[in-house]
Amino acid sequence: MTASEGGPIRAGVIEDHPLYRHAVANVLSGARDVELGPVAESVAAFAAAGEPAGCVVVLDLKLPGVTGTRAVHEVVRMGHQVLVVSAHAGQDEVLGAISAGARGYLSKDADGDDILHAVREIAAGNSYVSPTLASYLLDSTRPRAGSRSVLSDRERQVLSLLAAGERDADIAAAMEISVRTVRSYLDRIRDKTGRRRRPELTRLAIEEGMV
Repeated sequence: MTASEGGPIRAGVIEDHPLYRHAVANVLSGARDVELGPVAESVAAFAAAGEPAGCVVVLDLKLPGVTGTRAVHEVVRMGHQVLVVSAHAGQDEVLGAISAGARGYLSKDADGDDILHAVREIAAGNSYVSPTLASYLLDSTRPRAGSRSVLSDRERQVLSLLAAGERDADIAAAMEISVRTVRSYLDRIRDKTGRRRRPELTRLAIEEGMV
């Protein structure tokens, strides 16, 4: 249940490091307005707990099994709101996680009060990125030499699906085209924009207002 519904905030943890997992769980369970949900070491273990949709999930990015932005995407698909707390807090990681559906991002130097504040903000329907990381989002929205005029509608559709965390096969299924055609579109996008890696393409989608 979220704060906006008047009850305690339901919060879970997905973190593979035992000590940090235990510490975050203690922070959450010690707050009067938070009800601790599943505490798991992987996305699969969390899913197996059968938590109803609506939980705020504190998620690490580097996990066994499903990992990175795919982990964010999977937890969001379960109907939960994701707060990433990761030791990896570079621009690519932050933008990738937000584009995959995360509602917040903190680095692991955040203390317990920071985590609780972010959880409460997200439960209230807001987003939260620590001030030290917010500059990445600001930088990503500043106008650059644009690609809006050079990308076709189909290329923009492929790019938006990629930024949402979809794999090539998922994009192909969504657009009813072959995986080979998807990769051809991606090659054209890379040639037109000079962006090569997927995090760079995700950042481009954010700059273009597709995310």
